[in-house]
Amino acid sequence: MPAGTGWPGDLADERTPVARDEREAAGLAANATLDEVTARSSVCRVCPRLVGWREAVAVEKRRSFQGEPYWGRPVTGWGDPRPRILVLGLAPAAHGGNRTGRVFTGDRSGDWLFAAFHRAGLASQPTSTDAADGLRLMGVRVVAAVRCAPPENRPTPAERDACSHWLDREVELVLPSVRAVVALGSFAWSVTLATLARCGLAVPRPRPRFAHGAELRLVGARESGVVLLGCYHPSQQNTFTGRLTETMLDGILARANAA
Repeated sequence: MPAGTGWPGDLADERTPVARDEREAAGLAANATLDEVTARSSVCRVCPRLVGWREAVAVEKRRSFQGEPYWGRPVTGWGDPRPRILVLGLAPAAHGGNRTGRVFTGDRSGDWLFAAFHRAGLASQPTSTDAADGLRLMGVRVVAAVRCAPPENRPTPAERDACSHWLDREVELVLPSVRAVVALGSFAWSVTLATLARCGLAVPRPRPRFAHGAELRLVGARESGVVLLGCYHPSQQNTFTGRLTETMLDGILARANAA
């Protein structure tokens, strides 16, 4: 879907600069405002494999969504612009965020996550179906380590690194208000540690390993620092098997809320 077509929440238009290689992405992310990061990253075309996959999925579609338009572009961070809690996932789902244009929206993982936000008083409603559903987040922002839906849900290290310029700038902009970061899964945990280190927080070496419930306080210029919490990803593989329960997810958000 081209920019500027009136999709709910779309901040890009025909004047938005498009990054076509990593050097351009780094330049466009540097010193950008939060709205500029959102707009510019939403039209990024740096990674050929991801661009081809997300756009092919948007044309072929899943049978159950044949009558719906697909976003088919990078899926940006979304939520409170001055969050106390930052939640970081892996990447958009091919028929979730890649379809709806909003991170963790329109799939089972999002059903779990936003219902938990609502129970924690962080969301105005328990469901997240599309970008025009009226949902508001209070005190929390959600971002993905990689903004394009990857084949088999597996971005390459090069794709992760190319997308890090957008993530670094977004995290840098919201970090002054953030008290806790929740990393959903081991991929997000490692990306979060690297991102926070580049943002000036002291990350120990060797870097702590991911575990559900793992907690780490990272200190930077602000004395209180930021609490990093590990949480199993709310994927169907984890929720269907009971590896992640609602009680477990609620417990992580309660700890983040208390930070």
